[in-house]
Amino acid sequence: MSLPVVAVVGRPNVGKSTLFNKIVGKRISIVEDTPGVTRDRIYSKCEWRAREFMVVDTGGIEPDSDDVILSQMRHQAELAIERADVIVLVTDIRCGVTASDQDVASMLLKSGKPVVLAVNKCDTIGEPPVELYEFYNLGLGEPFPISSQHGHGTGDLLDEIFKYFPDEKTEDYTDDYIKVAVIGKPNAGKSSLINKIAGEERVIVSDIAGTTRDATDTIVENEEGKFVFIDTAGIRKKSKVNEKIEHFSVLRAYMAVDRADVCVIMIDAETGFTEQDSKIAGYAHEQGKASIVAVNKWDKIEKGDKTMDEFKTKLENDFSFMSYVPFVFISAKTGQRVNKIFEMIKYVNEQNSMRISTGMLNDVLAYATTRVQPPSDKGRRLKIYYMTQASTKPPTFVTFVNRSDLFHFSYQRYLENQIRSTFGLTGTPVRFVVRERGDK
Repeated sequence: MSLPVVAVVGRPNVGKSTLFNKIVGKRISIVEDTPGVTRDRIYSKCEWRAREFMVVDTGGIEPDSDDVILSQMRHQAELAIERADVIVLVTDIRCGVTASDQDVASMLLKSGKPVVLAVNKCDTIGEPPVELYEFYNLGLGEPFPISSQHGHGTGDLLDEIFKYFPDEKTEDYTDDYIKVAVIGKPNAGKSSLINKIAGEERVIVSDIAGTTRDATDTIVENEEGKFVFIDTAGIRKKSKVNEKIEHFSVLRAYMAVDRADVCVIMIDAETGFTEQDSKIAGYAHEQGKASIVAVNKWDKIEKGDKTMDEFKTKLENDFSFMSYVPFVFISAKTGQRVNKIFEMIKYVNEQNSMRISTGMLNDVLAYATTRVQPPSDKGRRLKIYYMTQASTKPPTFVTFVNRSDLFHFSYQRYLENQIRSTFGLTGTPVRFVVRERGDK
């Protein structure tokens, strides 16, 4: 299910980014910052009253400015308005209602979206200043006095925003559909793969990077099962996200990963693995998604007897942080090995959903601890009492120990490898939760 999107808009220098940072960092619990693109605090996944949502910061709107940068800011804000479920208009009590505020309010009223009016820089506690009532003239309903710097009033503001969240719906697709996000850098061949799978031109295909601006769904049913392929805009390196429209393409791509059961990470065989590929794959890994790596444009590579083996060995080294991920070498243009993707998607999804009995887990644990003793420190040795699986997607194992500080990452990795060698768990990350039970 897609998360509600809250866009924070307003003219420049009214405190939008300060409010954004306060919401994300202080007044509500951060669920997950979006990796790789939050240095300038564009957007973040958050939670309020047990409901997750995306909050989006925007550049200031100057409605009548001819300045190129300000025009881009306005365009960015318009896109946020278009994508948002709720819009927060931030104004400044010290400046009063300006002509720009009135123009922005008019733009928002025309959008037909729910708008919450925040009057910032009300820094004193107690009765709101009388200047607040001037803001009723914007026609946006009750103004909420806040101090984004100190956090005053942000709880009431979030309660008002919460009222406008769309009802929580179940996913449009039933459980027998596997949702697949096709992710990767621009021009890696994501749209071409979707079109080859669907057998028709479902999305725009172009050599110009960034042609796909939105996440689109394609339903495919075949002998392997039922699939929903989510094509996403390419995720570019942050320094290259120049067009403001691309900020929202990246946002949609990350939200597509959140929706998905399986991620197909597209690599361009001609370009090879890049740092940006590791960030894209890293997001899928952090979200606990089953994944496969599809190396596209394999038809364009000059090959010898060992080309694929050598390429795979290099990729295994590049993806050392995702050592569980399988590889498939394809050509979306010619269709080479494209059908193999369905089989792999189905398999890694099953692995991601695997449940292992407590008895079988503890048999593996007993063997592993006998083979390699748990670590010790100053005469105190780690004791692992037992292990049980708490959840799936990804498989998550709770381990009860005498001292959690002795359960080093290296030993957790060793136990993970032992579990994988016994049960497979191909294509899925594994999580460990360590709990102290006290000495027996």
